[in-house]
Amino acid sequence: MNIVLEHLIASGIIERFFLNIAAMTVLVFGLFYQRYRDKELVTAASLFNIFAFGVLTILGSVEFSLAAGFGLFAILALFTLRSEQITKIEISYFFGAVAIAVICSIKGTTLPFVIAVIVLVLLAAYLFDHPRILKSVDGIKVTLDKIEPDALSDTDKMRRELSDRLGVEVMSYQIVALNYITDMAQISVFYRK
Repeated sequence: MNIVLEHLIASGIIERFFLNIAAMTVLVFGLFYQRYRDKELVTAASLFNIFAFGVLTILGSVEFSLAAGFGLFAILALFTLRSEQITKIEISYFFGAVAIAVICSIKGTTLPFVIAVIVLVLLAAYLFDHPRILKSVDGIKVTLDKIEPDALSDTDKMRRELSDRLGVEVMSYQIVALNYITDMAQISVFYRK
């Protein structure tokens, strides 16, 4: 046990792990959760970051073929095919959590260089997703019990009707599903208060 601990300390893995945890915490808890309050994605991104760090640390210490790397990414792609649809912002933060794990786990880079890259990544995420830089637009999924005849053909009219019905300024909408049998429509609506 002492030999394993000595190896972990000597290789810098423990320092990189705690740096990874600190950076991921700032990104996922400090930025994403404070702005969007999505506990499910925070938990998933945090755990995925930790698991990715572990896998990449092991893969970095053994000989690993290119084919095995492509196989690993194919497995990751299956997760996205089997998962519920998530927003572009959620995907970005999720990818950010994985990217931090990759940055921290790659051997051959100095710790000050890794810290500098992480600081730049976190600073850019903070700035580009700051509510004062881009006005925030909220989203909601709505089910309508009647399909408007011009829902697909007259987007401006549909946007005005949704704005009137919801009492907010609808910026855009996306029809997710139309069911002419039950005369229902599922719509993702993006709005400003």
